[in-house]
Amino acid sequence: MDGTPNMADLFGKMADMQKRMADTQARLAEEKVTAEAGGGMVAVTADGTGRIVSIKIEKTVVDPEDTEMLEDLVVAGVNKALEEAEGIKQRKMQEAASTMLPPGLDLGAMGGGGGFPGL
Repeated sequence: MDGTPNMADLFGKMADMQKRMADTQARLAEEKVTAEAGGGMVAVTADGTGRIVSIKIEKTVVDPEDTEMLEDLVVAGVNKALEEAEGIKQRKMQEAASTMLPPGLDLGAMGGGGGFPGL
């Protein structure tokens, strides 16, 4: 062999990598995290892709005279849920990518903490 990469092998590996990443994205949609704000008065659930899937608000926090407090609690809950979802996403994508890399290659050493922007 002359050391030239086999194009068919490269395309096969790329297709396999795309399938694994798609599978990981599908599994992320099934992951759920719930974050609370205001001692549980607001609970926000997000999936691993960063989509908010539900918001629960205790009736006692709904005060037409103080909507600002409710708004703040919702924002805090959403931000916390999105942070947790992002953590899951980064971990799962790094796990998926690490199975495709040659042994000994560390994604963390490549900068950016191994995250995949836009995924």
